Amino acid sequence: MDFQHIIESVGRFMDFAGVAVMVIGAVVSIPMALRGFQPKRLPEGSEPLSVYRSYRQLLGRSILLGLELLVAADIIRTVAVTPTFESVGVLAIIVLIRTFLSFSLELEITGRWPWQKQPAGAAAAAGSSSSSTDG
Repeated sequence: MDFQHIIESVGRFMDFAGVAVMVIGAVVSIPMALRGFQPKRLPEGSEPLSVYRSYRQLLGRSILLGLELLVAADIIRTVAVTPTFESVGVLAIIVLIRTFLSFSLELEITGRWPWQKQPAGAAAAAGSSSSSTDG
C-alpha cells in the first residue's frame, strides 16, 4: 500500500463521515425537536423556538459539521495527487461553494455572521448563567 492509496482511503473515509454526520444529525434532530429542544443562548426577550425552528437549527448544525468534514476530505484528496492547476481550481471552487453554504447556515442558525461578535446582552447572560452553575 503506497502513500497515495492511503491518502485516498482517508479521503473516502472523511467523505463517508461527512455524509454520515448529516444523515445521523437529521434523524437524531427529529426527536430532539419534538421534545422541545431549546438553544442555551436565546436572544434576550425572544420566545422559545417552535418545533419547526428547533429542528431547522439542529439540522443546520449537523449539516455544518458534515460540510466541514467534506471540505477536509477534498483537501486531503487533492494533497494525495500531484496538484495540477485544474485540480487546485476545482478544489478552490468546491471550497468556496461549501464555505458560502457554511456561512449561510451559520447566519440562519445564530442570526449573525461568523465574524460578528455576540451581542453584549447575550454574552452577559451566557457569562452569568455559566458562573451561577460553577459555584
